[in-house]
Amino acid sequence: MHDISLTPAAVFAQAGPVVKTVLVLLLAASILSWVWIVEAVVAFMRLSAALRRSRDGDEATILATVSAAGAAARDALPRGTSEADRRAKVVDTMTRAARDLILKAEAGLPNLAIVSSVAPFVGLFGTVWGIMTSFAGIAEARDTSLAVVAPGIAEALAATAWGLAAAIPASIGYNRIGALFNRTAIALDDFVQAEAERLIGADLERASARSR
Repeated sequence: MHDISLTPAAVFAQAGPVVKTVLVLLLAASILSWVWIVEAVVAFMRLSAALRRSRDGDEATILATVSAAGAAARDALPRGTSEADRRAKVVDTMTRAARDLILKAEAGLPNLAIVSSVAPFVGLFGTVWGIMTSFAGIAEARDTSLAVVAPGIAEALAATAWGLAAAIPASIGYNRIGALFNRTAIALDDFVQAEAERLIGADLERASARSR
């Protein structure tokens, strides 16, 4: 009887070319998923820190681009624009700028969704192929002993396990980080409203000072 090792490296070395390809794809998907998760968490922490600092009056954060967009929109409006129209334009411009920040921060989340939904099926393909390899080994050796079927079964189980190992973190990351960014988007909307009030208020004060 052949010695069959079930360590990941040994299973990979004993697998056929098709299952090896499946395992490499799943390993790459798993590594990329963790990269996207780390990037999204770092981006979320930066946005959260910027929102906290903005509440303390610190304007030197990544949210400065949102404030600058609102100020530019306010200054570009023609004289005589009503306060309501001025506020609406500033809020709309700042909302788009804030949305761009969110979209950039969560750029990897759609990829996590793809990995979480596709990886199990890729693993399933490897599973089916491994089982087919076992049946082919039985037919070739005309023997149903464990030594004949074990390599193909090991391939099949490894493909299933690697598919789940790639899909589960991606699924958890997509759902949990997505929820965090949803809350951040609400906080950014509050920031936009407060900053718009500040910009419009400063504009009205300047206009009042000029009229004196």
